[in-house]
Amino acid sequence: MDGEIARTFLESYGLHTVLFDAESQGYIDGLSADVRLMVLDEDREEALAALDGVNPLIDAPPAPD
Repeated sequence: MDGEIARTFLESYGLHTVLFDAESQGYIDGLSADVRLMVLDEDREEALAALDGVNPLIDAPPAPD
């Protein structure tokens, strides 16, 4: 999953995120470059549950009222 999409998806749930190494995301000399998406310790389980088995382009949460 693209790091920026995952960051935006989690923030739509109200979770604060920080994305590291986004500028190196993609392929470099045929190797995949990882990014780090971090959330607060207390938000970890909620973030993992939100990302588990979803496609954030399709499964976005409803807009707040």
